[in-house]
Amino acid sequence: GKVYTFVLRNDVYFHANEDFGKNKTRKVVAKDFVYSLNRIKDPKIASPGLWVLDGVASYQAINDTVLEIKLKEPFPAFLGLISMKYCSVVPKEVIEKGDFNTTPIGTGPFYLKYWKSNIKMVFRKNLLYFEKDKKGKKLPYLEAININFKTEKHIEFSEFLLGKLDFLEGINDTYKDELINSNGELNKKYANKYVMIRKPYLNTDYLCFYLNNNKAIDSNLRKAIAYGFDKVKMIKYLRNNIGYAAIGGFIPIGMEAYSKDIGYEYNPELAKEYIKTYLKENKKLPLIKLTTVQNYQDLCEYIQGQLSQIGLPIEIEILPPAILKENKSTGKINLFRLGWVADYSDEENFLSIFYSKNFSPLGPNYSHFKSLEYDILYENSKKTTNKAERIKLYKKMDQIIMQELPVIPLYHDEVVFFLSKSIKGFDVNSINLLNLKNVYKE
Repeated sequence: GKVYTFVLRNDVYFHANEDFGKNKTRKVVAKDFVYSLNRIKDPKIASPGLWVLDGVASYQAINDTVLEIKLKEPFPAFLGLISMKYCSVVPKEVIEKGDFNTTPIGTGPFYLKYWKSNIKMVFRKNLLYFEKDKKGKKLPYLEAININFKTEKHIEFSEFLLGKLDFLEGINDTYKDELINSNGELNKKYANKYVMIRKPYLNTDYLCFYLNNNKAIDSNLRKAIAYGFDKVKMIKYLRNNIGYAAIGGFIPIGMEAYSKDIGYEYNPELAKEYIKTYLKENKKLPLIKLTTVQNYQDLCEYIQGQLSQIGLPIEIEILPPAILKENKSTGKINLFRLGWVADYSDEENFLSIFYSKNFSPLGPNYSHFKSLEYDILYENSKKTTNKAERIKLYKKMDQIIMQELPVIPLYHDEVVFFLSKSIKGFDVNSINLLNLKNVYKE
């Protein structure tokens, strides 16, 4: 589990560029990956993806077609990690001679033809692209892609309805009720013109408790909150049924280690019992303040309203995103809303949030949750190359989180696209990376 040997294709070429010389392109070889990984580590570049290589001991080009990467210790999620965009292969010649920020060169199905910042971006078909469809026809099908940048969602929506845009991504409050009904289905008046595509997104939105001070919210009250509001209704009325109520664990739907029966479903009577248990040991309820940003004010006010009905009043505090980021990282707030989106498709990505060595501000453990049992399971899972055994460890870890409750999962989101019916071959993936190589337009 420590040595990865990659045998490269021999028919992959960089996008054409004058900096390659007379032929304007060349074949991708193993030393290009060595250069690209070295670039991530270059302190002058200050890459935000440097952490991807934390577990890498060494890498080398054995020859033009064989790349070897050695890890410091086994890490089964490594293939997902190394496939992140940070590690995309780039050519030394173009980076050293040109302005790579404005003229990026890669190997993908489309190359950048034109870019005017914040206004327009145009991609053209890469005639050198190596992949073919099942019938042997070269990909991609599309001749060009035109991207317009719109800062106002209502303008984007209007242009989509006028046919100036071929697809619309996501749900926004400005057009949510116009496009879809309360069941999350496309409204009938648009059914003949558009197609709606939905798939689980590897994401968990949650409430996070900061546990590392004497003002930490008591476990009885954390459980009262977890049982005290209806997540199913929350998704239905605030999100038009887009997403899934998080009534299971922290790991989202769509992953093998997802457990649907370890979470907290709405149970107001049980929530009241936990409040009574707390009051037996304490004279009165503490002041509980839920901190969020304006975009999630309606969701937090829904939770506030439901908790008031079981006798647990909470206050809502709205902060600018930058201040919330600072306060959650430094432990200045005790309860706040967060969202976690997977960087790669492995459960470890979600469970690292609760590893004690990842305490914020140096890591994503904003709750400062600490459990020796959890840490041992987490460390063992990183060394377990057998997938079935690793899934068992992931499930145990998720169960500990739900028992100790440093967080309350709210919902798991969905990737949502609205497309003109003339668009064919469009598909989405669970980490919402746009891939248009199989798309064509009738």
